[in-house]
Amino acid sequence: MPHDRLARSLNARLTSRSAAQALAVALDAPELDEIALVSSFGAEAAVLLHLVAVSAPDLPVLFIDTGKHFTETLVYGQELVERLALRNVRYISGDVAAIKARDPYGALHIANPDACCALRKSDPLQAALGAMPRLSALITGRKRYQGGPRSALEVFEADKATGLIKINPLAHWQPKDLRDYMEENRLPKHPLLAKGYLSIGCAPCTSPVAQGEDSRAGRWRGNDKVECGIHFINGQAMRRPMTQKETT
Repeated sequence: MPHDRLARSLNARLTSRSAAQALAVALDAPELDEIALVSSFGAEAAVLLHLVAVSAPDLPVLFIDTGKHFTETLVYGQELVERLALRNVRYISGDVAAIKARDPYGALHIANPDACCALRKSDPLQAALGAMPRLSALITGRKRYQGGPRSALEVFEADKATGLIKINPLAHWQPKDLRDYMEENRLPKHPLLAKGYLSIGCAPCTSPVAQGEDSRAGRWRGNDKVECGIHFINGQAMRRPMTQKETT
């Protein structure tokens, strides 16, 4: 079945906006073979990891260690893995020699953030996915309220760039839904949340968010970049208009 048709078929099987049902539909779908979850151990990662731990604790969880993460993120990720008893977490990193050759001073994120994301994140992930021949779908934590190219997300979507089905169980969730879920299930919060980091990626390209700003405003601040590359739309990097404050 063509991927576009398969995504539409899977969306048609949903009878609610429940993340648990979205995962159940994905796990029960005979058209889907191996499924994996990509997690950044970020600000909202605990919710999706908990949902997976409850329904499929052996599901592969892929974490890309870019070498640029906050120490707090690495410690928090280990805490989540242990607390949720996730049994198949795979730590992915790029080729050390290739990174040294292309980014000898560790400053590529300043000169060319797209190239840095490709080198440290997108390329290592694609290599890891290529080593999973039965993989047919990736679960992500993207949500509509995050705006930009995510504002029209469906729970199931066809990714033309990878040939995989993207599964977005939290697509219709709002920030309050996430807060309530974390409180009800007593999930630990990322320590950087208390410092104003509402969306957390690599340390050099992540900053705190001011009151009233979009939750992802602290990612690549001062740059029109809005996605690291894992979630390019139709293979294209997504951009946003720079604000007056950022251009001055």
